[in-house]
Amino acid sequence: MINTREIMETIKMISEEHLDVRTVTMGISLLSCAGSDIDTVCERIYDKITHQAENLVKTAKSIETEFGIPIINKRISVTPAALVCEAIKDSDSFVKVAKALDRAAKTTGVDFIGGFSALVHKGATCGDNLLIDSIPEALASTDKLCASVNVGTTKAGLNMDAVKKMGEVIKKAAELTKDKDGFGCAKLVVFCNAVEDNPFMAGAFHGVGEPDCVINVGVSGPGVVKCALEKVRGADFGTVADTIKNTAFKVTRMGQLVAQEASRRLGVPFGIVDLSLAPTPAVGDSVAYILEEMGLEQCGTHGTTAALALLNDAVKKGGVMATSYVGGLSGAFIPVSEDAGMIAAAKAGVLSLDKLEAMTCVCSVGLDMICIPGDTSAETISAIIADEAAIGMINNKTTAVRVIPAPGKKVGDIVEFGGLLGTGPVMAVNQKSSADFIARGGRIPAPIHSLRN
Repeated sequence: MINTREIMETIKMISEEHLDVRTVTMGISLLSCAGSDIDTVCERIYDKITHQAENLVKTAKSIETEFGIPIINKRISVTPAALVCEAIKDSDSFVKVAKALDRAAKTTGVDFIGGFSALVHKGATCGDNLLIDSIPEALASTDKLCASVNVGTTKAGLNMDAVKKMGEVIKKAAELTKDKDGFGCAKLVVFCNAVEDNPFMAGAFHGVGEPDCVINVGVSGPGVVKCALEKVRGADFGTVADTIKNTAFKVTRMGQLVAQEASRRLGVPFGIVDLSLAPTPAVGDSVAYILEEMGLEQCGTHGTTAALALLNDAVKKGGVMATSYVGGLSGAFIPVSEDAGMIAAAKAGVLSLDKLEAMTCVCSVGLDMICIPGDTSAETISAIIADEAAIGMINNKTTAVRVIPAPGKKVGDIVEFGGLLGTGPVMAVNQKSSADFIARGGRIPAPIHSLRN
């Protein structure tokens, strides 16, 4: 039976508490587009994407109108380009592929396209290296393209040669987009334990274990969770956890409804619902505010990691009860520039890079949308990546780094990205050198608990 109380509750969540479907993402396999002639490959890529995603935006908008559920982003993820273009032998050709992907995204009308990616957790092929070399120019010369590189897994360990290289790539990407405060870096993620069905940018790609085409949905609702916790203010942590689980259940059910309807209308299989509490710069739509509602004076103070651990676990438990197909990253994101509460805490000096690293041990992703001084060395950036990847490797979880060394900016300056990417206060990094550590290269071996066979 339809429960009118729950209908009214959902309407209130949407109208007053920032509940939305953050993204409907169509995953498209490009393996059939592989070849050695760059022009032919680019033509195949463009044709396949524009054919498969021809009605994606129109369908999402019609669902949004009919159901009254805001769908903020429409996106596409594709097979990691390094796999598709392995036969191509120069980095300039990879830039042509990047532009073909960007052109296809513009034709279909989506907000972003992800999958200019390489998986190098145990080593790199010629195609992997060429793609990685081309990333700075590819991001500087496109508008909607996002890139990612997976440098480690729990089973393989950490590819420290790739970690070293990515520090250099991030520095170059910032330099090539210095007129936009290093914006190219906001479209680049370095992963450990990357997942194949992530619908969120900038790290989305369509894994090789996925079907030819699939619909994945990412749901967000930190404002809804905060409002729910306001009603149990002062209650014990068991009550807090149950309240979050119940709220996550409702949010996930809404996401599954949208995913299944989009799947039906587009004639494309439904993949997963990613229940990630992805914040925005809008006041009230903040993960930091949830943690503060639990009793912290400001996010970043002592107790923040414990509060985030409770939140992340309860969100996952509620989501799993709502659908058998929870996937992607699912949990709580802590992107500094995209979260009003995180921005305030960073500006106040309460939230530091070291505290954020500790928080990533228990949250969904990692160090996300963090602005650092423009003169930060490539080796220091590589060391930041290594630390975060080690957390993912040892804890058998996905971790990621998306940092922006903003050219010409120093600690305390503000970087304005606009839109969902928000405002980034430039945060301090440790000034002691990690250069000799990063220069060693090779591979950090997988942990002993990876031997499960």
